[in-house]
Amino acid sequence: MQPVMNAVTSAVSGLSNLASNRAGAGPGPLIPAPAGGADQPAPFSDLLTDAVGQVNQLEDQAHTAVTGLMTGTGVDVHEAMIATQKASMAFELALAVRNKAVQAYQSVMGMQF
Repeated sequence: MQPVMNAVTSAVSGLSNLASNRAGAGPGPLIPAPAGGADQPAPFSDLLTDAVGQVNQLEDQAHTAVTGLMTGTGVDVHEAMIATQKASMAFELALAVRNKAVQAYQSVMGMQF
């Protein structure tokens, strides 16, 4: 699971590098840079990075709960099952978002200008 998270994180950082390189090319950036301020939304790459980090954290919690259950260190069966289901659902959601992003990218790349 860790190699998948590393691959997603490197892809997100590659996207942010691509966006910053494209902003300086041509007549102007397609998406204007935020003017700055507290009410500005976070960049999309930061949102993706945070989401991947949360999925990784949930997987670590599930791993810890299952290990605690197997070693008998006071972890309840219900807690371990809930932790594993949270991690599973978070991973499935991240996978679905990734698939939609890839599909959108392929659709944009297939457009004729």
